[in-house]
Amino acid sequence: MGKRDDLIARYADDLRSKCGVEPDMDLLTKVTIGCGPTIYDADAATVAASQPAELETVKHNFLIKKLGVPDGPELMEAIEKVMQTYGMSERNKYRAVVYYLLTRHFGKEHVYG
Repeated sequence: MGKRDDLIARYADDLRSKCGVEPDMDLLTKVTIGCGPTIYDADAATVAASQPAELETVKHNFLIKKLGVPDGPELMEAIEKVMQTYGMSERNKYRAVVYYLLTRHFGKEHVYG
């Protein structure tokens, strides 16, 4: 297995053990690939849930630009819900896992079709 496959396995484990979600491996793989090279950078691979600017970046760059979700208060509510699902005390919230959960939350799996 390559490094990306190892990371996808780690993300799937996080979804199962920390989020209580059985991942759709095909979708998780596509979301991970969609993250591009950020998954290999220790800082960029995670979402800093305690930094409002980081959450705004997730909202604008992922939800609005990538998934095409219209802007509104429900976007930050969804991000907060995903962060709670992941566990607020969990230090490393992997970007691919957060994006996967948001994609499922908004029913936007077809974006990765």
